[in-house]
Amino acid sequence: MTHADSGPAGGEDRRDAALDAIPPIERVVSDGRLRITRRFHGLTLEQAVRYLEHLGGERRDERTVEGAGWRARLTTSKAAVGPSYRLTEVTVTWTGEEAVVDPLVRRFQRKAFRAPG
Repeated sequence: MTHADSGPAGGEDRRDAALDAIPPIERVVSDGRLRITRRFHGLTLEQAVRYLEHLGGERRDERTVEGAGWRARLTTSKAAVGPSYRLTEVTVTWTGEEAVVDPLVRRFQRKAFRAPG
């Protein structure tokens, strides 16, 4: 075991590598503004909104949360898992200042990665 594999930092590095292996659905940067869309399986709309609120956002309506320099819009659907099972899927599209949105999405991914399901 190397030093990087031990302790909390090593675990965080492995988690980040796993998260990076899943590309976003969309990532567009224009004039310092970022639009990034990611899909999360096994996460409910309520969980996603709560995570965004814990990250400094304020709920604007049922499917929109805004924070300083960012906005997140959420949609839900059911994804097929096997022949007869459906899993809730939340799609989040963040827009805002690139320097704000990139780290926010990473923090959200870490929270969602720990979610059950």
